[in-house]
Amino acid sequence: MKVALSIAGSDPTGGAGLQADLQVFRAMGVHGAGVVTALTVQDTAKVHQVLPAFPSVVLEQLRVLLRDLPPDAIKIGALVSDDVIRNVHLALAPLLAAPSVIPIVIDPVLAASDGTVLLERRAWGVLELLIGSAALVTPNLAEAAALTECDTSSEEGSEAAACALVSQLGARAALVKGGHRDGPPRDLLAVREGGSVSLRWLEGERIAGGPFHGTGCALSSAITAQLALGAKLEDAVDRGRQFVADALRKAAGSGARARLLSYGCSD
Repeated sequence: MKVALSIAGSDPTGGAGLQADLQVFRAMGVHGAGVVTALTVQDTAKVHQVLPAFPSVVLEQLRVLLRDLPPDAIKIGALVSDDVIRNVHLALAPLLAAPSVIPIVIDPVLAASDGTVLLERRAWGVLELLIGSAALVTPNLAEAAALTECDTSSEEGSEAAACALVSQLGARAALVKGGHRDGPPRDLLAVREGGSVSLRWLEGERIAGGPFHGTGCALSSAITAQLALGAKLEDAVDRGRQFVADALRKAAGSGARARLLSYGCSD
């Protein structure tokens, strides 16, 4: 049995955050474990309140879980506060120092789509440390711009940001998501190859019927599940993107403001 671990905030709608990650893991045939970093009061349109989990509890949950149920891949989502992210980093430190590093996918959730801050500014330094140990970081255009100070409004700027995430912040690879740009969504995958960075633009299809809730969470968790199953990074990204596209086409459950993705579970 392959195990994927999500370290993320709770979304009571089930459309994003830890709840969505566990649904995606199940649909892709891996066992999902989860540690909650924050409770939120939210619906499909807005985050009304964010309550960080007790940092010491996050630390102890991770330490106990990692001893008993070592994951094959880890996805990190919203971390909210400096105290929480420092305890996550502390708990993962032994894994990061191990000879065979467990792949970590970081979805650097800085703010909700409505603008609610989901990681306080003073915590960004530790986020950068985690990114430096990540197999993949998956920012949207705004997150990539904030983390690298590159203007991602153009494709050239996106390429500069993707390269910076790999060559400067140290991630093994970066997937800069282009869904917020006008026109067909094109994502950019940057992968470290020796002393250089290779870039590959990934074509996408603008699927009608939105707005949708939780697409970024679904993508990062789908890629994490594929890595847990042993897929190579580029294959995991391609399969994750296809999984999310299929879930968007099947989206049926609706909140008051946004549609929830639909995942078909494997046997």
